[in-house]
Amino acid sequence: MNAAVQLAPRALFAAGFVAALVGTPSHHLAAQPSAEALASWVAFAAPPGAEESAAQALQRALPGWTADRWGNLVRRVGSGTPRRVVACAMDQSAYVVSQITDDGYLRLRRTGVPRHPLHDQFHEAQRVQVFTAGGTHPGVIAVPNGHFARQHIADSSALTFDDLWVDVGASSRAEIAQLGIALIDPVQLDRPAWAFADQASGPGAGARAGCAAVAAAGEAAAKQGVSSGETIFVLSTQRIFGWVGLSSVLAQLPRINALYLADDGRDTRAVSAVESARLPRAFRALEGRVTADSVHTFAPAVRFVASAVETVHTSEAAELLAWVTRGAAVRGSATFTTLGTTGATRAPASGRIGRLNALAEQFMTLADLPGVPGHEQLVRDALLAAMPAWARSQATIDSAGNIVLAMGPDRDAIAFVAHMDEVGFEVDRILPDGQVTLRRLGGAVLSSWEGVPALLHFDPVGTAAPAAPLRGVFVPRSAGTTKTPDRLTAWFGHDSAQLVARGVRPGLSITAYKRADRLAGNMVTARGSDDRTGSTALLAALTGLDPATLTRRVYFTWTVREEGGLNGARAFGNTRLPGTTPDGAARTIGSTLTCVYSIDTFVSSDTPLESRHFAYTPLGAGAVLRSLDDGSLTPRRERDRILALARTAGIPLQVGTTQGSTDGSAIVPWGPPNIGLSWPGRFSHGPAEVLDVRDVDALVRLIRVVATAR
Repeated sequence: MNAAVQLAPRALFAAGFVAALVGTPSHHLAAQPSAEALASWVAFAAPPGAEESAAQALQRALPGWTADRWGNLVRRVGSGTPRRVVACAMDQSAYVVSQITDDGYLRLRRTGVPRHPLHDQFHEAQRVQVFTAGGTHPGVIAVPNGHFARQHIADSSALTFDDLWVDVGASSRAEIAQLGIALIDPVQLDRPAWAFADQASGPGAGARAGCAAVAAAGEAAAKQGVSSGETIFVLSTQRIFGWVGLSSVLAQLPRINALYLADDGRDTRAVSAVESARLPRAFRALEGRVTADSVHTFAPAVRFVASAVETVHTSEAAELLAWVTRGAAVRGSATFTTLGTTGATRAPASGRIGRLNALAEQFMTLADLPGVPGHEQLVRDALLAAMPAWARSQATIDSAGNIVLAMGPDRDAIAFVAHMDEVGFEVDRILPDGQVTLRRLGGAVLSSWEGVPALLHFDPVGTAAPAAPLRGVFVPRSAGTTKTPDRLTAWFGHDSAQLVARGVRPGLSITAYKRADRLAGNMVTARGSDDRTGSTALLAALTGLDPATLTRRVYFTWTVREEGGLNGARAFGNTRLPGTTPDGAARTIGSTLTCVYSIDTFVSSDTPLESRHFAYTPLGAGAVLRSLDDGSLTPRRERDRILALARTAGIPLQVGTTQGSTDGSAIVPWGPPNIGLSWPGRFSHGPAEVLDVRDVDALVRLIRVVATAR
């Protein structure tokens, strides 16, 4: 090491290095950053190919930094020697649009070589952003329909980028062009700034903590100066292509005394100081371009290395900041800057007005609520609150937790049934290290939940609002070649004792983070479309419905615990009514029904991953008469009657057969036929299902027509 390089005294530096290796705090002082500030850096969007827009956004948060032709942000403080460069890399492996198909899907090619063997797999069923010349557009990575497991039983290998299809809500190449999406536009995961228990999580969290530290040190140096010479701070681009951005900065400089590089996260912290002729392997691309006496690197310790939920603790970020600040010779202390992030809010509804917009907004509000089987109270409360006053005053909650609204005279009864719950998980066991094993509720596709943000929900107690959910992550595998993990666990940043102290116990529900959003045109994506869409349609059908005009008993019912058992519907059908049947048997709701109409999703093969010989009902072509599934077959006379009603009312209606079953299947044993009234949906039971709100509007009108038919 060159004696002129300004470092801490050798003995002190060695003590810090040893402390770093064993994971204990070193001697120097650094204020621990907030997890939220750190998470804002992790979530900041800067994929390769979007350097210009990323640099502009960073400059708004970091005035005084300059952007060069590569999109590097640079700040120079001081003058003379010793001359130091302190740098990090903002970019990480992502994708670009490599093909636009005739039916409006995007195919992808990777930029850079990912560090995790399951990098592509972690993108299945996830939300992404497409970075166009005019801004960003949301999209969804396709996933096989969860209800079509039989068709995909042989799909056991982990995905590669050749298997990824992006749905942005378009149906043609022309619509893609109207959105401004073009070849080579960057594409990356759309994740919120995710902080929990003094941790920040997201792709490249360790490297981004390094950039947060470099930026903080640069800001502090600009205000307080450096103790000697000059320090050049660089937030660099295109590391994945051999440190192109940083090389362009170094090429403009004379010989420097020291280069400090914040590295990617690793399982254990690694700090090194070497002569530039002996660059660490991760930086070999800089050989021949670095004219420095010494090169210093700091790789922070992280959990879930290189996964989509790589996680760094604020104390580790503080150690990294202290190392950067010391190496940069900053006078005084530095604090992290909080960035504004992209992709953390729902797309605005500007330009969308009228009935369809109101329907979409109501659906997205319901879809964003958690409500796995047995934990539907928030959804139930929201539905009751949204009902017209007359309906809310008549609605009852039965012993199972279903909402039951009975209207019209007590004869020739029919029932419309939608379910409030969604697939998800419950806490099974709390392990000593704080990981939580999960009990799957319904047909959740495990591969779609691996390596995503998690929320552990507390049930409401009495009339009090529930405690805020605990944030965490679904734990990813560190390696593998298969698509589906053997098991799935979650972690919330606490050990078992801390979890128990916070009220965590077996039986509490766990969901992924979710945020419904609009795609192109009338397309919407959300977690829990099955069956928050049906719940929304049933709710919307009440508008304009006058119960005084009904000629029969009509039940509107929102059930619980449909996923994995149809339990709420079974309880509804078995509800005792006054009196007995003509044969003296107990009179139940189920025994009085002439028809039950299940308002549930029609799992459509209108996706690029399914064969269209089965269940093909295009999105945007209308509601669906779900004539045959695994649980029921609609009698011909009922099919003909529903089709005639729709035709007379001018309601677009498709007919199809699909897989799965509905609540009505649990009521059929009492005698009424089960008739599925549906909308076509993509990517069922995945984290980002897709629908066309025009189909839901057609379904709403169909429900009203059938309910009032004589």
